[in-house]
Amino acid sequence: MIGRLFFTLMLASAASSACAAESDPAAGKAVFQQTCENCHAAVIGVNKVGPSLWNVVGRKPGAVPDFAYSDAMKANKEAWTPTALDAYLADPRGDVHGVKMFFKGLANPADRANVIAYLQTLK
Repeated sequence: MIGRLFFTLMLASAASSACAAESDPAAGKAVFQQTCENCHAAVIGVNKVGPSLWNVVGRKPGAVPDFAYSDAMKANKEAWTPTALDAYLADPRGDVHGVKMFFKGLANPADRANVIAYLQTLK
């Protein structure tokens, strides 16, 4: 049983790594501009309806100064890793219950991987 669980986790990790390796930041920027940019800025210090996503990968949730986060997001302590971002972007309100973000999510895994690849360039 433990062996199967370990094997499953290794496969999931390999699939995640492969997906990240195949992701396209330029395609992610296009999805971001079409889907995310109305509410989120990709530059430092600019908050819109949502917080700036500059340097979001690796950052703790609720860490952008001068942004009024929901209590649910303030309580979220998991750093925004690519895996955490993938889960959140797939279903924001399902992943972190009680967030203010009304976006339904990005259903397409390739779009999520591309957006995450783009977000990784924002440093």
